Amino acid sequence: MALSLPAQYQAFLPRFYQLAVVSALSNMMVPLAGIFDTAFLGHLKDIRYLAGVILGSILFDYLYRVLKFLRNSTNAITAQAAGQGDQNEVLLAGLRSGVIAVAIATLILLLQWPIAHFGFMFLAGSPDIEAAGLNYFNARIWGAPAVLLNFVFIGWFLGREMKGAVLVLSLVGNGSNVLLDYLMIQQWGWASTGAGLATALSQYLALLVALIYAGFSIKRSAFTTALQNLWDWTALKATVALKSNILIRFVALISAYALFTNFSATLGTTVLAENGLLLQIALLSQFTVNGLGLTTQTLIGNAKGQEATEQMMPILLTAIGNAILLALIFAFVSVSFPQTIFGLFTNHTEVSQAMRDYTAWLVPLLSLTAVAFMLEGFFIGLKEGAILRNAALIAFGIGFLPVAIAGLHFQSNHLLWGALTSYMTAIILFLSIQLPKRLPITKPAALSTE
Repeated sequence: MALSLPAQYQAFLPRFYQLAVVSALSNMMVPLAGIFDTAFLGHLKDIRYLAGVILGSILFDYLYRVLKFLRNSTNAITAQAAGQGDQNEVLLAGLRSGVIAVAIATLILLLQWPIAHFGFMFLAGSPDIEAAGLNYFNARIWGAPAVLLNFVFIGWFLGREMKGAVLVLSLVGNGSNVLLDYLMIQQWGWASTGAGLATALSQYLALLVALIYAGFSIKRSAFTTALQNLWDWTALKATVALKSNILIRFVALISAYALFTNFSATLGTTVLAENGLLLQIALLSQFTVNGLGLTTQTLIGNAKGQEATEQMMPILLTAIGNAILLALIFAFVSVSFPQTIFGLFTNHTEVSQAMRDYTAWLVPLLSLTAVAFMLEGFFIGLKEGAILRNAALIAFGIGFLPVAIAGLHFQSNHLLWGALTSYMTAIILFLSIQLPKRLPITKPAALSTE
């Protein structure tokens, strides 16, 4: 008997898997590069460099992971314009986002000293750990313009379903990061400064690749026409409004992870290192799964542009199923082979052995994150920024914060992990309630055999 899929799935599944594979591989390379950072630093004799970079990375979680709203919003706007067949708006989606990215990057560079000064004032850590983290920050901050423009280019390429451009850009950026890490940390002994500088330089190499791809995909006449409409204040206002709401979503998410890391530091350097290394596994899963979220954004936005609403629920259901499967694979490998996995990160046995006590938290955390990210991708694709904003604020204030404060009060690392899990649960509950209000849910046709 031959297995056939319902028509509403046949229409998008090939595009879904082609785009999802590229997006997942591209996203996976980001934490993989971070894992190489961690592995090189974790095998140095002095653990303070590893702890310092983990602590310093909190600031970049705010500066860079928060600013990924540039990628997500650009993806959604571009995908809807592409679905409508409006090539001028497709180009304007990238140009307007690029202008915003350059403005933000310039502001970051101008304010780098107060950002570092006030940031480390609120971060917990011994003086030598903070010094290592500050060296990392001072080197990596100069990559800000390239990082933000790369977010825009990735979102723009994904919205246009330019899979090859996304993959090559990620390969160059993250591959060069690993090579430069090896040279600057392992060979030249620049420790945390080398880790920051390697990351910054690799982003400029990726930006060069993005500019080359963009140059070959844009006609000069189309570019000139788009420039004339660039400063349409009504359109810019709508773009900024969407980006602002998605920004709040990222701020809430990263604030949860930043507080988790900062609270971990109050439990001691060893706990900070343990949780930081476990988060590397969690982030590898989340970045990979979020590749499916980006695919969901693209296809939902494209379907909305074409007014093909019958494809929206099948896209969401397919994304959730595949995302949960990916998340469980990461969790299973970590739980089943802890000695092998953790041994790759560090040779400090007091850290790797204690990590095993908290590995089980990866199963619920990664599974719930997978579902939450797919639901968020659905609403981003619809450009429903206000819903995302409200979900994130409620999840942070009600789901995460009370449990995290309890963990700090009782000095319980298990409660800290429970706080992250509670955050994702709250996101799922809120967005699930909103889903029927935006799209009638109909039961998909059963698989047929013939």
